[in-house]
This record gives sequence, C-alpha cells and structure tokens, in this order.
Amino acid sequence: MEEAFWNDRWREGKIGFHEGRPNAFLERHVERLGAHRRVLVPLCGKAEDLAFLAGCGHEVVGVELVEAAARAFFDEHRIVPTVGRRGEHIAYTAGAITILAGDFFAVPPALAGPIDAVYDRAALIALPPELRARYVPHLRTLVAPRSPCLLITLEYEQSRADGPPFAVFEPELRTLYGQPAPGDRLGIELLGEGPADVPRLREANIPALERCYLIGF
Repeated sequence: MEEAFWNDRWREGKIGFHEGRPNAFLERHVERLGAHRRVLVPLCGKAEDLAFLAGCGHEVVGVELVEAAARAFFDEHRIVPTVGRRGEHIAYTAGAITILAGDFFAVPPALAGPIDAVYDRAALIALPPELRARYVPHLRTLVAPRSPCLLITLEYEQSRADGPPFAVFEPELRTLYGQPAPGDRLGIELLGEGPADVPRLREANIPALERCYLIGF
C-alpha cells in the first residue's frame, strides 16, 4: 500500500471520502450484521461509522494505515484512548472501539482477535486491482467462516477518472469472493443502490452509483 500517498492526502485535508456522518446504507442495513458482533472495519479512517456500530452494541476493530486519522477519530469525539504498540501496529482503544494504525496486510489473526462480521465502505474501493486480489484472501484469514460482511462499492466509468476511489463492479465481486458453495457461504446479495456523491467525480461531471451488498465468508 502506498503509505506516502495516503499520509499526504490526510495531511493536505484531501479526504473527500470522509462522509462526516454514518453511512446511509449502514444505518439502513446494520441489522444484517447480527447482534453484538465483533466487527472489523478495514481502512476505517476516522469514519463516524465506527461510533455508530459501537452504539448499536458491537465491538469495533478498525484498521487504518494513517495514524493521524486514528488520532483524529478520538480527538473529534473528545475521547482519550489508551495507546500502545502491538507488533508492527499501534493500537488506540477506548470503550468498544479499537483502531489499529498500520498496514492492513500486516495484521495477523492474533492481533485482530476473533472477528465475526465485517463492514467495508472504504477499503475495497481504495485499492487498485492488484491489491484487491490480495485483499479478500487476507480478509478471510481474519474472519470466522460464515460471517456477514456489509460491503459498499462504487460504479462509474473508470476510463474517465483515476482512482482512488476505484470502480468495482459486481462481476469482479463474484470473482473476488467466489460463488457460494451449498451450505458453506452466504453468497452475495445486493441490498440497495443509489447515486453516489463523490466530490472529485461530481466536479468532473462523472455519474457514479453506490451499491450495498451483503456477502458471506
């Protein structure tokens, strides 16, 4: 992952991907994650989704490459976390929320702890194709079998703009996550879709669609 690129984005305030409120699809479909789960949020930034999930009774484990984003989440919520190094990562913890600052691909199962649900609004679409192919296999090493994942993607004409965020269409999801085996995985279910408000795409007059899926591991 290009750490310098993302550090520059956060330092320069170029974080149009930060919604500043819980995602509407998450609010609408959070019950599909189940009750009192331990939810992994890859590439979480300082998303309000973390606090929303905790408020719904979940224990939340975020992973964020840029440590400044982890600090900003707790600063903006006026929470003083405990901070400590855990291997290659720095853990910020307060109440039901932990953010692991460091490379997602370097998170081992022992560091993440037991995970039985995933919420991904900003991870898959932040990665170029070669890293998306690595992302799902690594995610599976961290998540218990048959765990639910709420995944939000963007669809737009990729040739008209460079990512991130990248366009990820449903056929690629089915390649990445695989077709469900009988009695094994929960499969891929489209829960909803609607126009996406991505400032960079809006300014370039590029229409985009946001889609929300339920995926089973």
